[in-house]
Amino acid sequence: MKKANGARFDADGFRRCFCAAAPMPASREAAVPEQLTPAAVLVPVVDRPGGLTVLLTQRTDHLHDHPGQVSFPGGRCEAEDASPVVTALREAQEEVGLKPAQIDVLGMLPEYHTGTGFRITPVVGIVALPLELELDRFEVAEAFETPLAFLLDPRNHRRMSMEIRGALREYWAMPYEGRFIWGATAGMLVSLYRTLLGDG
Repeated sequence: MKKANGARFDADGFRRCFCAAAPMPASREAAVPEQLTPAAVLVPVVDRPGGLTVLLTQRTDHLHDHPGQVSFPGGRCEAEDASPVVTALREAQEEVGLKPAQIDVLGMLPEYHTGTGFRITPVVGIVALPLELELDRFEVAEAFETPLAFLLDPRNHRRMSMEIRGALREYWAMPYEGRFIWGATAGMLVSLYRTLLGDG
C-alpha cells in the first residue's frame, strides 16, 4: 500500500514508479464491442512545489456526453490522430490550453470501456509549470486540481451503485471538497492507483 501513497511522490519518484510498472495498453486486436467509440484522455499530473496534483475539469451542463461531470481533458479519436497520445494532447490543448511541450508523457493505462459507448485510453503525463489555462467555455465550465495523495489513498475510493434502466450499476467515487469525482474518471484513477501498486 505504501508504494502507491501519493504523499511519497515528487515528480521524479512518480515518473520512476509509473515507468517501472510499465502498464501495457490494451491490444487493438483484443475483442471489444465494435460499437464502442475510441477516445483518449490525458491524466495530467501537475508538478507543484507543494506536492503533485491532478488537473480535472467540470464539464458544462449542456453537453450530450457526460454533462456536468468531473472528467479528464480528452475526447474522441479523430481519423487524423496517429495515436491515443496525439488525441489526448490535442484535446488537452483544445479544452484547457495545456501545451504539448510542457507535458512529459509517461505512458498509458489500460483501456477503460464505458457504459455510454466509449473505449478510452488514459494517457498519463507530468505537466510542468507555469499552468496558464485557457478553457474552452463550450465544453469546460471550470478546471481544478486535486492532490494526488488524496486520489491515491484507498480510503477515499468508495464503491457505490445506482439503478440505470432497471439494472443496478456499480461505480467508483471519490468525493473531494464538494466535488463528486465518479464513474469513468474515478475508475481510471483507481486504475492508476493499482498500476502504481503493481496490480495494474
